[in-house]
Amino acid sequence: MTTCNNTSVGILVARDDPLRLLLIERRNFPYGFAPPAGHVDPGEDYPDAARRELREEVGLDVTDLWMVLRTWRDNRCRRPGGDHHEWQVYGATAPGTPTRSLDETESLLWADRDTLDTLAAATRLYLAGGISEEDWLRSPGLEPVWLHMLGELGWVAPAEAVS
Repeated sequence: MTTCNNTSVGILVARDDPLRLLLIERRNFPYGFAPPAGHVDPGEDYPDAARRELREEVGLDVTDLWMVLRTWRDNRCRRPGGDHHEWQVYGATAPGTPTRSLDETESLLWADRDTLDTLAAATRLYLAGGISEEDWLRSPGLEPVWLHMLGELGWVAPAEAVS
């Protein structure tokens, strides 16, 4: 397995009327709902990685890309050495209908604010030990790292020192 390079990108694709954010339910660890995201590959810059990940995970091509967050997070991944990541999160315009990667995603979801709040509440409960691992895998909330980042961006209430 490839060693983690500790660099990751996330891509926020939103649609209006009503405002909704594109999420995937991850098929592999780390489990949960999250915007399309992934590692920056060797020889690739962050914006190129964002374009590639969006295409790989939901079949959409970026027509416009802008930085919305740069942060460092303690978060595990399945690659060895992946205990933290330097994140760059982008907003993106990506017209068309998303189609999920059968290898990487369980489902796609256009989440409105109420749905995001429900997923965030489930994640907070899980991180506090109120949801078993088995129940989390059956019905996950937001991927924990995204609870923090979406909180910083104002999509959900801030995570309040939950790791």
